[in-house]
Amino acid sequence: MRIAMIGPFGLHPKGTMRVRALPLARELVALGHAVKVVMPPWRTPQEGDRAWNDRGVAIEYVAPGPGPDPLSYPIVTLRLVRSALAWRPDIVHCFKPKAFAGLAAWVLWHLRRLRMTKVRLVIDADDWEGAGGWNELEPYPLPFRKLFAWQERWGLRHADALTVASRTLESLVWSLGVSPCKVHYLPNGARSPRPGDGSKVRDKHGLGERPVVLLYTRFFEYDPGRVVAALGQVLSEIPDARLLVVGEGLFPQDDARFDRLVAEAGLTQNVARAGWVPEEQLPGYFAAGDVAIYPFDDTLINRAKCAVKLADLLAAGVAVVADAVGQNVEYIVHNETGLLVPSGDAGAMARQVVQLLRDDARRRALASAAASRMSEHYSWSVLATKALAAYRAAGAET
Repeated sequence: MRIAMIGPFGLHPKGTMRVRALPLARELVALGHAVKVVMPPWRTPQEGDRAWNDRGVAIEYVAPGPGPDPLSYPIVTLRLVRSALAWRPDIVHCFKPKAFAGLAAWVLWHLRRLRMTKVRLVIDADDWEGAGGWNELEPYPLPFRKLFAWQERWGLRHADALTVASRTLESLVWSLGVSPCKVHYLPNGARSPRPGDGSKVRDKHGLGERPVVLLYTRFFEYDPGRVVAALGQVLSEIPDARLLVVGEGLFPQDDARFDRLVAEAGLTQNVARAGWVPEEQLPGYFAAGDVAIYPFDDTLINRAKCAVKLADLLAAGVAVVADAVGQNVEYIVHNETGLLVPSGDAGAMARQVVQLLRDDARRRALASAAASRMSEHYSWSVLATKALAAYRAAGAET
């Protein structure tokens, strides 16, 4: 089968195409299918018209512009569609029903209606974009918020099949009247774990042999004050513990607020900030943590998303204490592959962290079971078969 994937933006290290589309594409190629990924180089316009190959996956950045945004958007959209169709795919898989990918899906649907193509259309949703979703979180101008909300509803209703990253998204799509046989649950897979040298990370951040609680985060998913409160309670029981924070806030004000709350609580000496860490260095940071925490407010955005960071922690064999919200409950089997606590309960999270820091055997057992379960159920080699089921439902021959 020939599969063209269209993305709303390029291979940004933190974006959907890097962490979701590309690993899926690689596995589909390994299964004998041909895959091309087409995107606009949204954050790196100088890379326009670039084409290359990644482990058998053909990748192309179409040219941006011409002209100022948003006047150039229709031209970029048509370039995406033209590049995808010129490859003569059986399936076009649009990642996100919004922005350029959503516009491309709209054009492809109308081209087929006019009998100008027979390609089957699959749309992927890994977040809720409209009311109660990212439209409420990102500072989009009003016209863009209205466009994205409309694109989401239209795309989810008009695709031949859908892939969704969470059970909540599955339910939301059903609520739009989409037949369940068109909706395919395709959670995010974990990146292949590699051994990491935690001792180097500990030395770099002056952690020594102290107990280390790892926070791998972008902050926007919860109130940072809860982490500070939980840390204070952990320190009351284990005074030499340290919090290692890996990542930076999606919004700068969240980083600033966290640092301010830490300082106000007098805990600055107990927190090591690593900032954003390149993917190839993450295994060392995972190995440096004794226990990881994954706080998650109970919101529609969080219920709908599928946290790659949590998947990576579990796959790397880290014992995790997470809030019991959304996909966290899918990834973690409580008391078997990690621990779940009520969302917002900093005290419960702190108590579980303290217990794990004091029980090496239990911590190792949870970590080992987590890595095994992620490999068995959430590797991209396993999840690729779910994508193929969506393609068959869309009418493609596999």
